Amino acid sequence: MFTIVKILISAIIIGIITEFSRRYPQQGGVIAALPIVSLLSILWLYTQGEQIDKISKFAIGVVWGLPGTVVMLLIIGIALKHSIHLFASLGLGIAAWLVLFFAQDLIVKHISSL
Repeated sequence: MFTIVKILISAIIIGIITEFSRRYPQQGGVIAALPIVSLLSILWLYTQGEQIDKISKFAIGVVWGLPGTVVMLLIIGIALKHSIHLFASLGLGIAAWLVLFFAQDLIVKHISSL
């Protein structure tokens, strides 16, 4: 039952942001950039009784995902601005995210081994 409540609350929040973004695209983008999913996830983990150590690791993991997300969104935005089809733009952004994710992982492993 709790899973259904989490899904409904999360979906309602996303739906509200989407509707707001339809009317005010730039402001909606700023709101969507807020760490709403991360905060909801932390809240749900805490509510479910997860250990603070696990929640801390989750938060650090989110930080590691930020550079790739920034690059992905920049590429999608630039591609759309240059009239590249939506799905092609998304594909380019996701591909860049994957490349950066694996490159970042390799760099961190290399630095850790020094």
